Amino acid sequence: MPTKASKPSQKQAENRHEELKKLIRHHDELYHTLDQPEISDFDYDQLFTELLALETEYPNLNTNDSPSHRVGGAAIDQFQKVAHRKPMLSLANSYSTDDLIEFDERVKKFLRFEKESTEKIEYFAELKLDGLSMELVYEDGLLVRALTRGDGIIGEDVTHNVKTIKTIPLKLKTKKPPKLLEVRGEVLIFKKDFIDLNQKNEELGQMVFANPRNAAAGTIRQLDPKIAATRPLKFMAYALGETDGITFKSQENISETLHEFGLPILSKDLVVRSDDIEDIVNYYHDIEKKRPHLEFDIDGIVVKVNSLEKQEDLGLVARSPRWATAAKFKPEQAETIIEDIVVQVGRTGALTPVAIMAPVKVGGVTITNATLHNQDEIDRKDVRIGDTVYIQRAGDVIPEVVGVVLSKRKKSSVPFLVPDHCPACGTKAVKEPEDAVSRCPNPFCKAVLKESIKHFVSRRAMNVEKVGDKLIETFVNNDLVENFSDLYKLEKDTLLGLERQGEKSIDNILKSLEASKKTTLAKFIYALGIRFVGEQTAKLIADHYITIEDFLKTDAEELEKVPEIGPKVSTAILYFLKDKRWQTELKNLLKAGIEFEKPKRSNEGPLKGFSFLVTGTLPVKREQAQQFIEENGGKLLSSVSSKLSYLVVGDDPGSKVDKAQTLGVKMLSWEELQALV
Repeated sequence: MPTKASKPSQKQAENRHEELKKLIRHHDELYHTLDQPEISDFDYDQLFTELLALETEYPNLNTNDSPSHRVGGAAIDQFQKVAHRKPMLSLANSYSTDDLIEFDERVKKFLRFEKESTEKIEYFAELKLDGLSMELVYEDGLLVRALTRGDGIIGEDVTHNVKTIKTIPLKLKTKKPPKLLEVRGEVLIFKKDFIDLNQKNEELGQMVFANPRNAAAGTIRQLDPKIAATRPLKFMAYALGETDGITFKSQENISETLHEFGLPILSKDLVVRSDDIEDIVNYYHDIEKKRPHLEFDIDGIVVKVNSLEKQEDLGLVARSPRWATAAKFKPEQAETIIEDIVVQVGRTGALTPVAIMAPVKVGGVTITNATLHNQDEIDRKDVRIGDTVYIQRAGDVIPEVVGVVLSKRKKSSVPFLVPDHCPACGTKAVKEPEDAVSRCPNPFCKAVLKESIKHFVSRRAMNVEKVGDKLIETFVNNDLVENFSDLYKLEKDTLLGLERQGEKSIDNILKSLEASKKTTLAKFIYALGIRFVGEQTAKLIADHYITIEDFLKTDAEELEKVPEIGPKVSTAILYFLKDKRWQTELKNLLKAGIEFEKPKRSNEGPLKGFSFLVTGTLPVKREQAQQFIEENGGKLLSSVSSKLSYLVVGDDPGSKVDKAQTLGVKMLSWEELQALV
């Protein structure tokens, strides 16, 4: 961000603002929706701070589509979406205790305290938990619904999984429960439980999680509650949504009452109440020291005005309450030496440089390598073999090189260049203008093959439970598997010839492969690893075509009728489908016995060719309305767009109606929808 001395022009500000919006949306989706953060909270907050500064300097940039108007990430489509009665707002935050002092001053100024006044504000400070935000809805004392935060306005209904968390009472411990009590808190996995979970998964050849938050979020988003029941999830309550039939005086009172009702809260030695902001600053420093020794992950503290009456007076500003703030901890850093830089080859052929480092502990975790992403990133940081560097864990998760200690660089040091040939097969790498990385174009490259098969067998793809990374390495190195369909040709006698493979283990591998043949069209398309076709796009494709046969004979015009598919993605899909080697491979996979579950949507019926989205409260349950649409040949979309044929509108429909009107999308009542059939 330019300094005031070098204030950007209006055009420069517009360009940078547009760039920041795209970056923030991208990282919002990775963090809130996919649970796969790429950058640290600190780096994200720097982007957001820059965006807000630009909008302050140039108010015309503060448009309705700016991330500054949003609270979080969009809900994913696997679950029913339900509106929160009261928005789940995010907090203003910083990485400096100076900002806590300023927060105190802002609160007093807004409440019109005189500078000479001896009157004080009492604060309640607690830990900022690093888990998955959750809202529990109790009606007459019974747990009736659990919602993720989603975008803060609409969340995902994950009641089936949350009910498996043993620390959450299904009925409040009180003889006189309130008519309505919405409890907000965080779903966590404790550090020790996380280590045990990953060790167990590794032994079973299943997915290993990057951190406890991802493990918790991934578990909550399982469709099968049996999976959630086997995971060590915990819950900590700390706030309220809407209530009816109960009143509270303070934040501390909320915490005490939730505890009395049987809900887990932070222990008293981990929270503080004080009318002296210096006590809160000392609490911040104390918790920062305790942080590595806590049972669970945190990333800072949260400070709230204790009095609910004063909270009401203070109100909200933009996306945050005026009465609360978060003071986050800067990521822990350590110094180490880059012993080597190796280039790894991914399933799309992407050549990714990775720093191999002298082992060093960061936040209690031993780090030995970190991705350097691409040549541009290496050049920007000027990272070289032999350099002494500072590293940290982005979001306390992903190891990253922060910077080089130039004073310790050897004179013999030379810049590192990503090779122009694939390190695995020697094929000349290619780099498309829009790509940040170069790629190996050889479809028979063993490194590409290994990573492609790892993707093919992964849980969200074909879900071949007993075939892990090490086994795939063995298969490819021994020329037993040269494509996906070869997995289904493996025989017991052949596998018995491999090292460390007993008869029982081999039986499990073969059973797992056989079981994977029964799948959905969406998972199969995703498993193929077509460029730009992620899990969500694969679902949209499957829903559009219904059968594999229709998908295989598609053209660009038909592909671009699918929501979220434009010319770039359709070109990549058609390139794949027209490749003779892939045509042969697809025939072999189908010949191997791949079977697809019967789709919910009929490809015939009076609603064929039309797409629908349901919003608001209908006379029937939303699931019934959606089933009615699909059974009659209609297609369901996840959002309002120009590709939507009809928006089915019930009571209290929300913002989707406004967007539909803007785009000229036709709207129907439930009765009018039935009349179409």
